[in-house]
Amino acid sequence: MLQLPTALMLLLQAVLLTATQFFLKMGLDRMGNFEWTKRFFKEVFVNWPLALSGICGLGAMALWIVILKKNDLSQVYPLTSVSYILALLAGVLLLNETVPLTRWIGVIIIMIGFYFVAKA
Repeated sequence: MLQLPTALMLLLQAVLLTATQFFLKMGLDRMGNFEWTKRFFKEVFVNWPLALSGICGLGAMALWIVILKKNDLSQVYPLTSVSYILALLAGVLLLNETVPLTRWIGVIIIMIGFYFVAKA
């Protein structure tokens, strides 16, 4: 059975992973087409959502190191799939994306798998 502190760290890590992707998408949407120009790369370095994406990604990696040091890979790695669920919800709620029924079914299957892995 998964210990509560580990479960909370996994949840926070999943939130950070989702925030990484959300801010990356937000930052990329603010930019034009890729060009090998000074102007384009200047935009990269002043794009605050891209910076937040990097910070969240580093936080997620640091937390993952702590989680992995204290737990079995075979138990905790499948539990990172909760980030897929959070990303789908962020896409719908924050980015106004349309999600087909088949993707919702996939999320339900992920949730069922999450339950069985966490319970073991």
